[in-house]
Order: sequence, then C-alpha cells, then structure tokens
Amino acid sequence: MTDSTITISSAAASPVDPRPDPKRAHVPSPPEEGIALCLSGGGYRAMVFHIGALWRLHETGYLQRLKRISSVSGGSITAGLLALKWRELSFATDTTLSEFVPKVVAPLRAFAGTTIDIGAILRGMLPGSSVGDEIAKAYDRELFRGASLQDLPETPRFVINATSVQSGALWRFSRLYMRDYRVGKVNRPKVEVAKAVAASSAFPPFLSPFRLALDPADFEPNTGDDLQRPPYTSQALLTDGGVYDNLGLETAWKRYTTILVSDAGGQMAPEEGPKTDWARHAYRVLNLVDNQVRALRKRQVIDSFEAKIRAGTYWGIRTNIADYGLGQHALVCPHDRTMKLADIATRLSAIDDLTQDRLINWGYAVCDAALRRWVDPKLTKPTDFPYPNAKV
Repeated sequence: MTDSTITISSAAASPVDPRPDPKRAHVPSPPEEGIALCLSGGGYRAMVFHIGALWRLHETGYLQRLKRISSVSGGSITAGLLALKWRELSFATDTTLSEFVPKVVAPLRAFAGTTIDIGAILRGMLPGSSVGDEIAKAYDRELFRGASLQDLPETPRFVINATSVQSGALWRFSRLYMRDYRVGKVNRPKVEVAKAVAASSAFPPFLSPFRLALDPADFEPNTGDDLQRPPYTSQALLTDGGVYDNLGLETAWKRYTTILVSDAGGQMAPEEGPKTDWARHAYRVLNLVDNQVRALRKRQVIDSFEAKIRAGTYWGIRTNIADYGLGQHALVCPHDRTMKLADIATRLSAIDDLTQDRLINWGYAVCDAALRRWVDPKLTKPTDFPYPNAKV
C-alpha cells in the first residue's frame, strides 16, 4: 500500500495514543462527527505547499466545512494568517476566488520572498535579544500586525502546536485556551499570534528555544497533572511543534472522525561519510531519531485509515500522484519534478516566484487527487493549475 491509498470509514479509537495514561484521571471521549485539517511543518516549503492545498479545499467547499485546523511549524504560518482572515472570506466557490487570493495567498507569497532566518540568528546573538523574539517580530511585522489569539475565530478552532522542552509534552495555543497537560491551562490567552507561530516554528537547533513569559496566576487551578508550579508556570521554553508531532495530528485525531492531512515534511538525506566529531555526529543522530519518529507517525496515520479507524485522506509533498489511480483524470505532475520541490531546504529563506507557483500548483493538484480518490469521487476535476504557465 502506498502512502496515498487510504480507505474511508467510520471512526473508532486512536492508533496514535491508543492507551490512556494511567496517571491521568481524564478518559478521552470518543471522536465526534466533523472534519479536521492538519498542516505539517517544513519551513517556507510547507507554508507555500499548504497554500495550494487550501486553494483546492476552498474551491471544493471543504474549507468552510472544517471544524478544526491543527498546525505545526511552517504550517502554522499559513494557518495563522488564514485564521486572522477567516471572517473576511465569504467562501463563495467561484473560480476567481476574489477574496482568498488577495487576503491569504498574496501576503503569504510576499512573505515567502523574504529571508528572515539568517538575520534573526545574527540579531538574536546580540545582548538583550533572542532568535525567537526576532522571528516573532518578523512574523508580526509582515503578517499578523499585533493580533492576539483572541482575534482568531471561534469556529473553526485553530490550534497552533509547539513542544515544551521542559515537560516534553505538546503545548497548544488556541483562542479558547493554551495548555500543556502537565503544566496546566490558561483560559482565553492574550498571547500574540506571532509568538505562538514563532514557538511552533522554532526549528532546532538555531531557532530554538522560544521563551514565552507566563504569569502563574493566569493558570486555571488544578489543571496540570504534575508540573503546575513555577518555574513551569512562569516561563515556557518551547521548540518546534514538529519535534513532538510533525503532522499536527494529535489535537485533531483525538477529536474528530474525519481527518485531512497535508504533509510537506522533509526527509533526511543519506550520507556516505557522516561526520564523526561530537557536534556534527550528535546532530546527525538527532536527525535520525527525528526522521524515524516522523515516519512512524505517518505510518500510523495511514494504517489507521486502512484499518477503518478514521475517515479522511493524506497527501504529501513526496507522494507520487499516480498512486491515487486517477490516471488522466488527475492534473499532470511528473514525480521527478515534484520531488525537486520536495527537496527544497527546510528554512525561512526566500523562494523565487516561479518555484512558489510550482509549489502551490503541486499542493493544489495532490490535494485534489486525494479528495477525489478517497473523500468525494463526485468532485469535478479542476480545469488547470492555479498558475497554469508554471506547471510543476
């Protein structure tokens, strides 16, 4: 079975975390009816690829049906802007997408044309500054303009995920609350969207950790399992959400019966002669561990679809569109060309306009194939790519 051949069925239990933690009093409720979208990490590569997927979801009417959008890392940049523009979208399914393109696509594309990681690293070395703060400033200046989590819509629920370096658990940001199940819950947090996204995309080692100042008095009493005390409640040290869950899956998987997964994650390249000095060897070994964890979670997702535990579908930047079996009914996306797009480095580094066109086209085409093959076969094939002249 390939990573794109997924069977639709009704939901049962979660294969990601099938057994309840005996230390936790709360027993998870069964998932409710609804559709959730998960946006993976992958730097600007993911940010732009997901634009294409959202474009096709918008055209088909599935975007407005979502109950939750869960994101990590580069996917959180796209999700953050979409959330802030949500109320300005009428969700008409006309082919011109007269609101979606200028309000969502255009700002993200402009941002993808700028390099922010190197400058942030250099400025973050100065006294009184940090790399995380510099990244957050860039996000706020270019995309989020001072908005807080309270500016996000009530529905759908947007969940921006980071990883706690202190507790080892997932740290969730949303309008309703932010929480680490071990540390506790803060209701109606006023954290800036830029900071939440910076924490979610704090790629280790250079952009991590992101330091989030907290007030212990803001935590709802008795909501943390074992760490609801300073210093955990006075400062959170956070790293990329992809460290815990590169698909942004967990907060959606435990809640809804139908899961759509857009995966623009990278893949570790082989090395004929790995470095043996302690620093580079340690970095290589950490990447090996990370790569294996990502592969395992992806496999669990696909196996659960196949076993009829969840409804939904998966599409990935490394997927071969031919695996969906649509033949000439899919947009033409030669695998050797899409793999070149998949190999774009995981950075916050400028991507030229033509490559952006092709990344968006590829996200659009593979999302379309996944939807029409496994979710709604009655959907009409799109007439062409969003940027027809660029192809993929």
